[in-house]
Amino acid sequence: MVLAVPDARIAEAASALATSDADPPMLVGHTAGAIGLDVLAPHERFGVHPLMTVPATGADFRGAGAAVAGSSPRALAFAHQITDALGMRAFEIADADRPAYHAAASIASNFLVTLEDAAEQLLATAGGDRSILVPLVRAAVDNWAAHGGEVALTGPIARGDEATVERQRTAVAERRPELLPLFDAAADRTRALAARRRTSSGAPDPTRAGDA
Repeated sequence: MVLAVPDARIAEAASALATSDADPPMLVGHTAGAIGLDVLAPHERFGVHPLMTVPATGADFRGAGAAVAGSSPRALAFAHQITDALGMRAFEIADADRPAYHAAASIASNFLVTLEDAAEQLLATAGGDRSILVPLVRAAVDNWAAHGGEVALTGPIARGDEATVERQRTAVAERRPELLPLFDAAADRTRALAARRRTSSGAPDPTRAGDA
């Protein structure tokens, strides 16, 4: 049985299931990403968390990643059977790693939508709409997927053009000041990525050109 319920209800739902003397016993699983298997005790238990957004209209899971776990070899094998049937790429995860794994998924998906919404709001002040951003977003994600962040990074921070970044920041402060903390945090993280790329490649820091 798979308990596809909100995370806060998993333990309650699991405890409501009667234990059985059947041989083999019933397998009980959940689809949560951040929660371990202990909440399903005392049942023989498994977890399958698809790395895919699931809108109200449903989702195509083929090719998506999925974190799987099991309290026994039989339970783990059953989790793999589910992912195989749905065409997903399973990888096994320990309970201790689940919060970090789930945070990474939120950054990659939920926070990406938040960033694009902020870009859309700011662009609207210049008369544009999100449709003109879509090719840029897709190209950036495709480049990251193919090469990783250090290679895929472009733009003024990657070039060391802090004058342009400051003009951008002023525009954000004037037009959508509520977005300024997000802009500053993203810019700082982008500077760290640019510095990491320079360290990896041995390239000089463009912001220090001309230093003795």
